[in-house]
Amino acid sequence: MKKLTVTALVWLGILFSSAAQQKDKVLVTIGGQPVGLEEFIRIYRKNNENLQNPEDKKSPQAYLDLFVNFKLKVREAEQLGLDTTQAFRNELAGYRRELAAPYLTDIQLNEQLVQETYRRMTREVNASHILVALPENPSPADTLAAYQRAAEIRRQVLSGVDFNQAAEKWSQDPSAKNNRGNLGWFTVFQMVYPFEEAAYTTPVGEVSLPVRSAFGYHLVKVNGVREARGEIKVAHLMKAFPQNATPAQKAAAHRSADSIYALLQNGANFAELARTLSDDQRSAASGGEMPWFSAAVMIPQFAEPAFALKQNGDIAPPFETNFGFHLLKRLDYRPVPAFAEAKPLLEEKIRRDPERSNHSRERFIEKLKNEYDFRPNLAATETFLNQAQNHLRERHFEIPADFTGHETLFTLAGQNFTTRQFAGFLQKEIFEANLPADQQLREKLTRWEEQSIIGYEEQQLERKHSDFKYLLQEYHDGLLLFAISEQKIWQPAAADSAGLLQFYQKNKGKYRWDERFKGLVVKCADPETRNQVDQYFEAGIPVNEILDMVNQSQPRVEITPGAWEKGEDPVVDYYVWNGPKPEGLDEVLHFIRGDLAKNEPKTLEEARGFYIADYQKHLEDTWVERLRKKFPVKVNHKLLKTIGNG
Repeated sequence: MKKLTVTALVWLGILFSSAAQQKDKVLVTIGGQPVGLEEFIRIYRKNNENLQNPEDKKSPQAYLDLFVNFKLKVREAEQLGLDTTQAFRNELAGYRRELAAPYLTDIQLNEQLVQETYRRMTREVNASHILVALPENPSPADTLAAYQRAAEIRRQVLSGVDFNQAAEKWSQDPSAKNNRGNLGWFTVFQMVYPFEEAAYTTPVGEVSLPVRSAFGYHLVKVNGVREARGEIKVAHLMKAFPQNATPAQKAAAHRSADSIYALLQNGANFAELARTLSDDQRSAASGGEMPWFSAAVMIPQFAEPAFALKQNGDIAPPFETNFGFHLLKRLDYRPVPAFAEAKPLLEEKIRRDPERSNHSRERFIEKLKNEYDFRPNLAATETFLNQAQNHLRERHFEIPADFTGHETLFTLAGQNFTTRQFAGFLQKEIFEANLPADQQLREKLTRWEEQSIIGYEEQQLERKHSDFKYLLQEYHDGLLLFAISEQKIWQPAAADSAGLLQFYQKNKGKYRWDERFKGLVVKCADPETRNQVDQYFEAGIPVNEILDMVNQSQPRVEITPGAWEKGEDPVVDYYVWNGPKPEGLDEVLHFIRGDLAKNEPKTLEEARGFYIADYQKHLEDTWVERLRKKFPVKVNHKLLKTIGNG
């Protein structure tokens, strides 16, 4: 909750950067602390741009008061040491990690990846493949053998062997025996990324080089490319037949589907027929309605009739698949969205796709290596890796007692990264007993190098990215604002009941009721009960006693006390404000008793939320007034006038 509050404050424009620019002209000093012109302009324009209503925009002169008040509160929080607590440091560190994440990747590369993914989203590919499978944790020998086998199969295909026959004969994908390697039409995100990459970059009719994925090596032949047809929403009705259906069983299902189609042509309701007659139980429950789908995710025998429907409401005549005979009604259609609309979803999917994200990360790491002059010490690395294999004990790495660790494994921006640092990293790692030690050590070395490079880049963010520096400062100041406001305003306002009551007495009448009926709404079971209740009312008997006496044996009267404004109760509206008579109202048995009250002040309990908010504002104004005396404010008004309205 606190995190959401602070974030909201940042974006609503209450928070301001407090990192003064040394070269700025001084616009204002607060308790002797200078604030630069450029800092104020940046925050002023940022917050004015975020306002939806142009009328809420403020002039620089009016905005400066808000800015100064904020600075005063943060200055007080720092003087009280709220920025030195461990809780504050931990929370700010958490914010920093979140803010840093987008900067620890190549924004330009990521944008290119998103645009590339969108271009693929607009096309569908039909491809066949041959798989040479790899075990779960392949050894280098396994990997080499699989690659060589894939390369040999490709050589034979290029020499004239039919690709489909080769897939049926040699592919280790179990489905190849039935589909001869043909995977049909697909689009982006439907295949593992390396396979998708090959399918979208190999020309139609050609065969790719061996492509490595988590499953093994693939040879990909592209059979065709077409424009994506968007997505369609249909209602579905099916008459099923068994998997090994006889011609008679198929004919019976076909006749049944034809008879339903005739009913639909004569105006029958598709949803009702689907609920009662469809053998597809999942869609039948919702009147046959299916989720949105693209042509690439359905078998062609189903997708083609669906996308052949041109208008909403069109119904396809019965068609056959391996599951039965189907009837479809088009409910809606949407084309491939524009890039701006699709971009947020694509970015999210890319983040969730490890292979796609890793591809971008690898390119980013290479860019940082070049930027920071990464220089590996290959000789020292090989020596350490060879020695390290002798110090693995029960899946853990043990640092030898005589280990010095001074050798440099690589340098980055002139800094040495040593065997001691890598050994410390290895101590925290778990090694698998069934995998080669050398292979695991090299993989962990690569991961440590990448973490070290990214870690160094993270240390440079404030220097390299002014937006990051200012935004982090905003979070810093926002957390302090939250903490000091809780201490000086929110907690006192909630705890000081006497002060709140005194404030209410001084401001009583600020919040008032509109015209209200105050009294009772009475509903009797029969005329005899009405007479009895009227007599009790005339005798001045309290409501709770009337209820006890009349309802002794069974409920015969309901009495609801309260106060109602116009529009809150139809019975009260009818009797008091000449509203429409409620349906079924019996004026003898259902009536009201009470008086009309006009423009009454609300009690403290009735308007507690409003008065607490006002009391908090009163405490804040009083506190800021004291802060202005404690930290004198001096404004360079001549400089302020040079700022144009943002």
